Amino acid sequence: MHKNFYITTPIYYPSAKPHMGHAYSSIIADFFARFKRIDGFDVNFLTGTDEHGLKIQRAAEKKGLETLKFCDEISKTFRDLSKTLNLTNTDFIRTTEDRHKNSVQNLWKELEKNDDIYLSKYSGWYSVSDEAFYTDDEIEEIDGKKLSKTSKSLVEWMDEESYFFRLSKWEKPLLDYYEKNPEFISPKARRNEVISFVKGGLKDLSVSRKSFSWGIPVPSNKEHVIYVWLDALTNYISALNYPDVNNQLLKKYWPANVHLIGKDILRFHAVYWPAFLLAAKIPLPKKVYGHGWILSGEEKMSKSKGNILDPIEIINQYGLDPLRYYLIKEVSFGNDGNISQDRLEDCINSDLANNYGNLCQRVTAFAIKNCEGKIPKDIEFNEDDLVILDKFKDNINLIRKKIDELDLNFYIEFIVNSLFEANKYFNDQEPWKKKDSIKRLNTIVFTTLEIVRKISFLLYPIIPQSSLNALKIFSINENQIDYSTIENHNYLSKLDTINKIDILFKKIEKLND
Repeated sequence: MHKNFYITTPIYYPSAKPHMGHAYSSIIADFFARFKRIDGFDVNFLTGTDEHGLKIQRAAEKKGLETLKFCDEISKTFRDLSKTLNLTNTDFIRTTEDRHKNSVQNLWKELEKNDDIYLSKYSGWYSVSDEAFYTDDEIEEIDGKKLSKTSKSLVEWMDEESYFFRLSKWEKPLLDYYEKNPEFISPKARRNEVISFVKGGLKDLSVSRKSFSWGIPVPSNKEHVIYVWLDALTNYISALNYPDVNNQLLKKYWPANVHLIGKDILRFHAVYWPAFLLAAKIPLPKKVYGHGWILSGEEKMSKSKGNILDPIEIINQYGLDPLRYYLIKEVSFGNDGNISQDRLEDCINSDLANNYGNLCQRVTAFAIKNCEGKIPKDIEFNEDDLVILDKFKDNINLIRKKIDELDLNFYIEFIVNSLFEANKYFNDQEPWKKKDSIKRLNTIVFTTLEIVRKISFLLYPIIPQSSLNALKIFSINENQIDYSTIENHNYLSKLDTINKIDILFKKIEKLND
C-alpha cells in the first residue's frame, strides 16, 4: 500500500516581511516532510499566504498600493523565503487564487445548505491585527486603550450585519471528538487549553463582514465578504482542489496528517476549523500541533513592538544549515524559545564544527592515508563495533514512531548522543596504534565511516546541504538516502573510493575566546 503524508504550515499573513517565527514553522514542517520522503512516503507539503481581510486592506492603503499589487509583492517575499530556507514544499497557496476562492465559496454553500449559517447582527470587540473576535472577559484596558489580554493587540467595537456560523451547535460533538481522539491536539498543554475553552461554552461565530470589501464575496449576498479565518483555513483543502471529489489530490492526501501552527492560532485550528469540517461532513485532519513562539528577549515578536528578528540577516551571517540546526536543537519543540547569538555560535562550534564536521574530516583523512583511499574490505566486527552500530539498527523503528508522534526533541537528542559516542569510539579505539593489525585498523575505519553515513542520513532533514556535502565522502547523492539502509552495517562494502571533502563548518571566533 502506498504511503502518503500531508503536512501544512500556517499560511502566513503578508502584511509585513517574514520574521523568525515564520522561518521556524516552515523549517520544522520541512524537517518532517524530508524525513517522511526519505522513509518512502509520498509527501505533500503545503505553505502559502493568507491575503484577505481588513488588516491587509489597511496595510495596502498605508503603502498607497492597489491591494492585490501589495499582496503580490509581499507574497513573493514569502515564496522567496521558501527558497532561501531550502524548503521542499510541493505547493504554495495564495488565498487570492481562483482555485482557493472556488473552494471557499463551495464550503460556504455546504454550511448554508446544512443550516449552519444564518444572517443576524454582530456587536462586539474585534481585533484587526489578529482578525479575531473577543469577549468582554478577553479584553483589558491599558492607558485608555482596549487590548486583547492574550495578544495585546488593539481591539475596536464592531456593530454591523453579519452572517453567523452555528458554532454553539458543535460544542458537544467537538468535546466528544477530542475525547475519542486524544492525539488530535498536541502537545498536551494545548489540548487541555482547547478543551477548557470549549467547555466554557461556545457562542455562534460571526463569519462575514460588510464594512470592507477585500475578501471573497458570500455567494448569496455580494454585500458581504467571508470572514478571513473561514477563508484562510480552507486553504488546506483548496490546495487539494476541493470540492472535486474525483480529483486524485483530495483522495490521496486528505485528511492531512499534520497542521503545524503557532500556539497563538490554536483556537482557529482546533475549534473553528474542525467545527466547519464537521458541519460540512468533511473528515477532520489527524493532528493539529501548536508549537511555541520564537521570542525576542522575553516577548513574542511583533511588528508593532519593533522586535522582529530577520532570518535572512542571520542566514547571511552564519549560513542556513546552522540556523536550521539551532532552531531544531535549541528550541524545545512545543515550548517557547529565543534566538541567542552566543548559543547559536556555541552550536556551530561545538556540535557542527567539532562533533560532526571534525569527525568527518578526521576519519576521511585517516582512511585516505592508511587505507589507500578505499573503503576497507578486510574487516571483522568485534563487540565494541557492534555495540555502536547496533544502536542505529535497534532504534530506527523507535525513531519512526517518535517522528509519527512529532517528538522532535527525541530525534535531535539521539543524533547529539550518537555524535558524542562516534567521536569517543574513534578516540578510544585508537586506529593510529593499530598499524601492525591491518584488519583491526580497517574495521575501526569502516565502522566509523559507517556511523558517519548513518548520522549524515539522519541529519539530512535538519541540515540538508551540509549532510549532502558530508556524503560526498562516499559519492552518495540525495536520491540514495534511504532510512531502510540504516540497519545495514555493511552498506559501505559495496562502495569503493573515499573522497576528501572541504571543511563542513568554519568555527566562529568568539570575542571572549
